Amino acid sequence: MPSPAIYPVILSGGAGSRLWPLSRSLYPKQLLPLASERTMIQETALRAKDSPFGPPLVICNEAHRFIVAEQLQQAGIRPLRLVLEPSGRNTAPACAAAAVILQEVDAEALMAVLPSDHVIGRPDVFLACLEQAAAAAMKGNLVTFGMKPDAPETGYGYILQGAPLGEGCFKVERFIEKPDRERAAAMLAQPGHHWNSGMFVFRAADLLAEMRRLCPEIYQGAAEAVRLAKADADFLRLDAGAFGQTPSASIDYAVMEHTGKAAVVPGDFGWSDVGSWSALWDISDKDATGNAAIGDVLAVDCRNSYLRAEGNLLAGIGLDNMVVVATEDAVLVADKSRVQDVRKIVDRLREQKRPEGDLHCKVFRPWGYYQSIDSGNRFQVKQIMIRPGAQISLQMHHHRAEHWTVVEGTALITCDDKTFLLRENESTFIPLGARHRLENPGKVPLRLIEVQSGTYLGEDDIVRFEDDYGRV
Repeated sequence: MPSPAIYPVILSGGAGSRLWPLSRSLYPKQLLPLASERTMIQETALRAKDSPFGPPLVICNEAHRFIVAEQLQQAGIRPLRLVLEPSGRNTAPACAAAAVILQEVDAEALMAVLPSDHVIGRPDVFLACLEQAAAAAMKGNLVTFGMKPDAPETGYGYILQGAPLGEGCFKVERFIEKPDRERAAAMLAQPGHHWNSGMFVFRAADLLAEMRRLCPEIYQGAAEAVRLAKADADFLRLDAGAFGQTPSASIDYAVMEHTGKAAVVPGDFGWSDVGSWSALWDISDKDATGNAAIGDVLAVDCRNSYLRAEGNLLAGIGLDNMVVVATEDAVLVADKSRVQDVRKIVDRLREQKRPEGDLHCKVFRPWGYYQSIDSGNRFQVKQIMIRPGAQISLQMHHHRAEHWTVVEGTALITCDDKTFLLRENESTFIPLGARHRLENPGKVPLRLIEVQSGTYLGEDDIVRFEDDYGRV
């Protein structure tokens, strides 16, 4: 009898605030090419693309849905389902919803829960460990992966392995919460302790059985959210009411720490959750003085530092054990030993209602992107890119007028009852209150400069009448 397919369940709901200013809530780290030329979610999906894997089930934040879909398409990945979480409820409800969906597709489905923002340096070793985990899961175990610790890390939970279960798998003796440094050092010196990777393999049916027993409210809420889910283009929207009332908990806390079926497969496959800038420095290529330099960087007498320029030249002198990350609208300078505190900066930005905590200058939309160039009292300047064949919604604004100048491609403009073409170096004016739409009828990207003027220029001053992407 052939083995059942292993369905990757790719979790992509995180905000990645510890990698600010590169990662922001509306464009988080899993959507960025941090460790290779591909984005992290693309790398995750490609690791689990071929046999014995089935198509992936991807669970993502609703705000990221079009970017996730586009990146998977670019990587040649066709998901089984692209499931939208209406709100973040941690990993237990997400895993429960995924298991319910997979049960409807394949009663014997094995699911491999894979966060979308992990780096695997030795994918061949990872796949071998996954085969061991799948064999143990077929026997009814709920399997996690334990990573070989190489430092007294206080940012991870630990797993103590127990009796062997065969095929490289062990019973979990106990889970250990994130320790202080002294306890972490003691566990590092003792055999059988592993970092908790946050990756799992189990049969969907076995997970649901344990959830009905251990956390019935989570199971019931997730199952109801799936039952009431609505298909929306290529997406499956979980019901917001049912999912929002589901208790928020991690799969570790809700199930793994309480079940008698927990098992662990130890592995040493170059794993990192890239949870901080220092973790990214650890896995980056470095020069002879220990510097990881990405982008247009000039370093003089610098040592053991992470230097990243996303645009303009970054020059550093005499830096030691530092992180400097420069984007178009923000610069982070931090001692490498303090990078776990970066989220405090994000919290402060949000308290002050500053956009840099959540938005980049370049903001992606399903039709392309816009990028802020300049702003001041009663005006704002943006570059807009529309993909071939795409269009913005038919919309109007209560508080601003817009002036569009095409710099590349051809635009099809709708303004009230008029429709006309606009070519390179031509411009038009969209009066306040006019119903308007911008479309790219060509085969190359359409780029234009938009100058907004008015009493209020916020993105929430948009009234949509028609939209290809369900945003009306």
